[in-house]
Amino acid sequence: MDDSYIQQLFAERIGGKNYGKSTAIYKFEKIKRAKRAAMAAHPGVELIDLGVGEPDEMAFPLSVQTLQAEAAKPENRGYADNGGPEYRQAAARWMQNVCGVSGLNPDTEIIHSLGSKAALSILPAALINPGDVAIMTVPGYPVFGTHTKWYGGEVFNLKLTAQNSFLPNFGEIPSDVLRRAKVMVLNYPNNPTGASATMEFFADAVKFAKKYNFVIVSDAAYAALVFEGNPLSILSVPGAKDVAVELHSMSKGFNMTGWRLGFVAGNELLVKAYGDCKDNTDSGQFLAIQKACAVSLDHPEITQQITVKYSRRMDVLIALLRPFGFNPVKPKGSFFLYVHAPKAVTVNGTRVEFSSAEEVSQWLITEKLISTVPWDDTGPYLRFSVTFIAESENAELRVMEEIQRRFAGLKFEFEVSCGTRYETNSIRTVSSKRAPRCA
Repeated sequence: MDDSYIQQLFAERIGGKNYGKSTAIYKFEKIKRAKRAAMAAHPGVELIDLGVGEPDEMAFPLSVQTLQAEAAKPENRGYADNGGPEYRQAAARWMQNVCGVSGLNPDTEIIHSLGSKAALSILPAALINPGDVAIMTVPGYPVFGTHTKWYGGEVFNLKLTAQNSFLPNFGEIPSDVLRRAKVMVLNYPNNPTGASATMEFFADAVKFAKKYNFVIVSDAAYAALVFEGNPLSILSVPGAKDVAVELHSMSKGFNMTGWRLGFVAGNELLVKAYGDCKDNTDSGQFLAIQKACAVSLDHPEITQQITVKYSRRMDVLIALLRPFGFNPVKPKGSFFLYVHAPKAVTVNGTRVEFSSAEEVSQWLITEKLISTVPWDDTGPYLRFSVTFIAESENAELRVMEEIQRRFAGLKFEFEVSCGTRYETNSIRTVSSKRAPRCA
């Protein structure tokens, strides 16, 4: 790379004069490279992608048809700025009808975002000064933390472990961190663990935030994708609006990842601050998209149909993995299955050891053309996603049977074991009983 004066001008937040010279490779880039290499080495062999974190289908016809109609109206052609009223009002109805949160004022307590990622990247501008701390859970989505550091703040990583049902233990936060904390970011249903929060946990979180005078940002991008009961919102907790905002997204629950729309709801002053920062960041999402998504929010049965599919796929994937020694526990929501990674595998008498989940993931891609996402933040885990491409239930079963065929004969070894053995049977008849949780 040319070491010209331009090289000296880059901001320190992205590497300064050393920008672009690092040889470190981000794990998702490693996965992409491994997939390309595996497909090149095995032309004609299907790569089964259980790593992708986005829906495998298009938005529902109602949404698409409404977008087509609204896009043809001249009144929708201009800048949306901080949004039109239709989407805010629909979001307020959805929060009440689906999440049980009543009384949100669509004019002052809800504002649209260009998806959750945009909200997570903009909110630090409203909250973080140099030396301030953002409490982030790990493993997790790092965007808020990245921008916190860019503004001169610090990130305290609060670990999520199986022993605590992948909920953070507030007692592990040092007093010095609590004195400087401006915000805690929570994400439930959780990516990557698939864990769900409880109302008791949300109530404790609100109480804790008030005690130490910080804000809660609840990233609820997967909130609508629940297999049991109704979606939970931290805003259901009495007094939560005093300290919290919640981020919702159309991407996961309505098959709209490319539409880039969501909303921020909760504390009026935080919503206003977000809007002021957003106004200096973007000019709003296309009004036709907002109006199509408003119509979609009034049809929660769309999400219910999507959830039925993910739950069905999850049951089959769990039944597939158990006989090979994995300890899958069906989550209560999301489309992620989070399991302990094996420490070794024996193939045709040859034992291969792994020192990390990343090594397991790379081996699965290279040797079996099966893509997963590794997480080594709190021990070696693999994240399987049930958003693989399959156009029917029979197609889903074909994919699962192909994975079963590729695993045949493999002997995985694990540090953690349930002490339970399962027979390898047909995955076309699956019990949805919840497996025991392994520590």
